[in-house]
Amino acid sequence: MVIRRFAQALTAFGLAVVAGCATTQAAVTPPPGVPSPPSCGTVNLAVNPWSGSAANAAVVSYLLKEELRCKVNSYELSETASWAGFVDGSIDVILENWGHDDLKKKYIDGQKVAVELGLTGNKGVIGWYVPQWMADENPDILDWRNLNEYADTFKTTATGGKGQFLAADPSFVTKDAQLIENLKLDYTLVYAGSEDKLIAAFRRAQRQKTPLLGYFYEPQWLLSDIKLAHIPLPRYKPGCDADADAVTCDYQPYDLDKIARKAFVDSGSPGAVFLKNWTWTNNDQNQVARDMTQGKMTADEAAKKWADANRDVWEKWLP
Repeated sequence: MVIRRFAQALTAFGLAVVAGCATTQAAVTPPPGVPSPPSCGTVNLAVNPWSGSAANAAVVSYLLKEELRCKVNSYELSETASWAGFVDGSIDVILENWGHDDLKKKYIDGQKVAVELGLTGNKGVIGWYVPQWMADENPDILDWRNLNEYADTFKTTATGGKGQFLAADPSFVTKDAQLIENLKLDYTLVYAGSEDKLIAAFRRAQRQKTPLLGYFYEPQWLLSDIKLAHIPLPRYKPGCDADADAVTCDYQPYDLDKIARKAFVDSGSPGAVFLKNWTWTNNDQNQVARDMTQGKMTADEAAKKWADANRDVWEKWLP
């Protein structure tokens, strides 16, 4: 009886293997008359100079390679240079676009080389911040109309008799110089030079209890490490920043979106479908960015860690 049951089990196993092979073969080679699915081919990603953009690219690149067998190239570019890549075909996708209505008008409406690919799921907030300890000690500093009273507090050797306002990378979305002038604030804008240097400055201000007023934004992993207090400027209303030189209102809140090369989307590449489906949260992005910047993981290591823990999320992105 035991031998018979073993033989039956072995036979069943053999049939299952044959059936499995047949199913796999059928998936790889379509029946006559049925066209083969398009190859993923190559996907060229723009990576802009902030950690969230690198985190986006890490996870997208990892899954495109592992799940769809795409070849992925990542290029570190400024935002403006990324858009220009749609013209010569060197860039297929910008994974995190912060507004740029002017560039949409040029490349989507005008040259028709790019298309909107949907929202990323991330909520973008840009604004003026001080370390939380400053707001706790001086609650009135959170009213922008009081900032001139604190100009001496923020003076540095680089600003002479004025207060310092610290910006990040000159290529970032910013209107701080115009705001300082138009709101008649006694400050001088100084660029930190990069996201890393801006983060280091806020860390130092927190650790050493030194005053700092500067540009910052979400999503950003640092905000789960240290607390910054946001200083609201005059309320944003649609159109209030239409004239960049005359702007006096706060930054627009962004629903961040994706932009793709039109020819890439029209090609029917599974990679384009995947990227259209891709959405995640600020928390997702911050987890990966933290692992890459603070955990010293490679992009693939951080992406694999996130993907292993979130299969139910990314399986919905697959074509």
